[in-house]
Amino acid sequence: MIQVRLFGGLGNQLFQYAAGRALALRVGTELALDLRALDGWVSHAVYGLEAFAIKARVSGVALPPVRGGLAYALWRAGLTKGPRLLREARSGFDARVLAAPDDSYLHGYFQSEAYFADQAAPLREELRHRSAAKGEGAVWLARIRQDGRAVSLHVRRGDYLAEADRQGICDAGYYARALQAVADAAGITPRVYVFSDDPVWAARNLSFGLETHVVSQGGSEDPAEDLRLMSACRHHIIANSTFSWWGAWLNPAAEKVVVAPARWTQRDGAVERGICPAGWLRV
Repeated sequence: MIQVRLFGGLGNQLFQYAAGRALALRVGTELALDLRALDGWVSHAVYGLEAFAIKARVSGVALPPVRGGLAYALWRAGLTKGPRLLREARSGFDARVLAAPDDSYLHGYFQSEAYFADQAAPLREELRHRSAAKGEGAVWLARIRQDGRAVSLHVRRGDYLAEADRQGICDAGYYARALQAVADAAGITPRVYVFSDDPVWAARNLSFGLETHVVSQGGSEDPAEDLRLMSACRHHIIANSTFSWWGAWLNPAAEKVVVAPARWTQRDGAVERGICPAGWLRV
């Protein structure tokens, strides 16, 4: 069995699931999810994979000891029974993960398609929603699916506004360049569908000179539903956020245009792990 530690918001959880599930498929075994790190994490770090048709165990599994104490130290040292820890290297994409053996415990962000590109087809099937869209979500979904000029545009605010967080919010210049890039590459006049964890701010402050709709179906309260609607758009402008990364990736269309920020993070010394697939545009 492969085990993977989940932490962070839904975007991070999807990367962790994808890396773990891809390894389990290669090895020919089951995947188990360790949810313990979600308890007491940041406010948006709530387990969110139950909305999808994932194939993983979330209970009835013998997990390693929790961090701290002698039992954990002995396990980290490989002196007790249990899965062997494989912690992702901080220097970039960690190729060890691709060939890890059965009975591995994965710990990391795994923010690169390279960890699961060879298993993209089964993962897309497993990351479909378990239930059909309802209510306002169903109305938005039908509208977006019929719109050949639908472009999702994600504005991440929330925790990125905190002074201590230097992830960096994408500015108006980025979105202007990104919309032009989509228009040029797709040969369309974009019709913009805005997704944001602050839809009220977005409605009051965003003006692109294009037909624009702020989709407030779920906001930060129903992120899985927003992912469904994002992925239904024809093209995508993502923020420097794993959440909108998945909104774009879950669209299987080969002709989609995806635009991402040229610089993913403002943190000093941060290492980008090849987060964007080669075909995506960076502006």
